[in-house]
Amino acid sequence: MAEVNHKYERLRALLLEKAYLTGDFVLTSGKHSRHYFDCKRVTLDPEGLSIAAELIIEKMKAAEITAIGGLAIGADPIVAGTVAASWRMGYPISGVIVRKEPKSHGTSRWIEGPAAPGVKVAVVDDVVTSGGSIIKAIEICRREGLLPVVAYSLVDREEGGAGAIMSDGKVPFDPLFKFGDLFK
Repeated sequence: MAEVNHKYERLRALLLEKAYLTGDFVLTSGKHSRHYFDCKRVTLDPEGLSIAAELIIEKMKAAEITAIGGLAIGADPIVAGTVAASWRMGYPISGVIVRKEPKSHGTSRWIEGPAAPGVKVAVVDDVVTSGGSIIKAIEICRREGLLPVVAYSLVDREEGGAGAIMSDGKVPFDPLFKFGDLFK
């Protein structure tokens, strides 16, 4: 337990040091914010991604979930890092990448990866504001026969996304950090 707490504290420090920015930013939702999380500065950092992946794997293992996926591009490093780390941790997890639009050539797929219909999948994103990316990924996963059972993010900005994600009562949302918790 102490090791897990240390990992959370280290990831918290990395998020604040590398990803947290202040200024005037336009978010994906179109809203303006004085706070911005560029989490790719953490999910494309070897230490940051390793720690985030290990924490997510522990959650997935406890819930007996064997696949992870999310909407490109925010989820891509997290999915890949989690898949790679899962092998080292002895709990192999398959990854899927959910496209924003179906592939325009070849297979015309919405989802890339080995997860088969009926597989329980954790849907992930780096940051949640409105929840739109996770909601879209959940809808596409369902349409393609996967079973989304939980949603994760590194950061929940606490701006309504959690409620939107959980509004259908079928997929709980479990962020690694809520905005307010990062500054405690």
